[in-house]
Amino acid sequence: MTGASGVLGTAVVPRLERDGHEVRGTSRRPRPGWVRADLVTGDGVAEAVAGVDAVVHLASATRYRRIAEIDVGGTRRLVTAAAAAGVRHVVYISIVGIDRIPFPYYRHKLAAEKVVQAGPVPWSILRATQFPQLVDNRFLPPVSRLGVIVADPAITAQLVDPRDVADRLAALVTSGPSREVEEYGGPEVQSSVEIVRTWLQATGKRRPVLSLRLPGRTAKAMRTGALTTTAEPTGTRTWRDYLAERYAPVRDSQA
Repeated sequence: MTGASGVLGTAVVPRLERDGHEVRGTSRRPRPGWVRADLVTGDGVAEAVAGVDAVVHLASATRYRRIAEIDVGGTRRLVTAAAAAGVRHVVYISIVGIDRIPFPYYRHKLAAEKVVQAGPVPWSILRATQFPQLVDNRFLPPVSRLGVIVADPAITAQLVDPRDVADRLAALVTSGPSREVEEYGGPEVQSSVEIVRTWLQATGKRRPVLSLRLPGRTAKAMRTGALTTTAEPTGTRTWRDYLAERYAPVRDSQA
């Protein structure tokens, strides 16, 4: 498994182990019990996939300037090595909306999907909606430091808990290659304003929220619902559930 130490990976590893799978995690740096493999250079990739039945590919660039070499080039190296090793199934995690939102990171994820689809190893692709950790840890804290949080009320999101995605990935591993791109989202669709206000309530921060129509092609695509999906089944854990776990139960009050 690539990306085993990430937000999703730390949910997928124990989920697969509960199903009785022996999970071989990979890392660019030495870790006890893991295999060292670098998707950028290719070092250790062949050894990582040797003797495995399925590869669960979760790794992705954490820095935008390395998207092409990790997400596209790294995926190509992994699929090539998997084919040479006789791997029977590649399961790839992707993102809902990458085919509709003109965002550079998304374009590279779409290119990585095509690498998987064109490869000789049977595959399954799961496109998930956004994780709550992305909003809670990476987006809202820096935005809140500006004093006023700007949110486009017409942009909606469907946050999905990584544990729910882990359940779906485990099911795909068990069922075998589908050669289909499947979408998977959280249990509710919310406006960005709703998401921001609930986060402020949970964290106890007091910030004015300015509803404003955001400019640009990316925001325009998001206003069409590109971050959401009508696919079923959905996850079960809500944004409020996540916030209650991390902070405290969210009170129904105005921020």
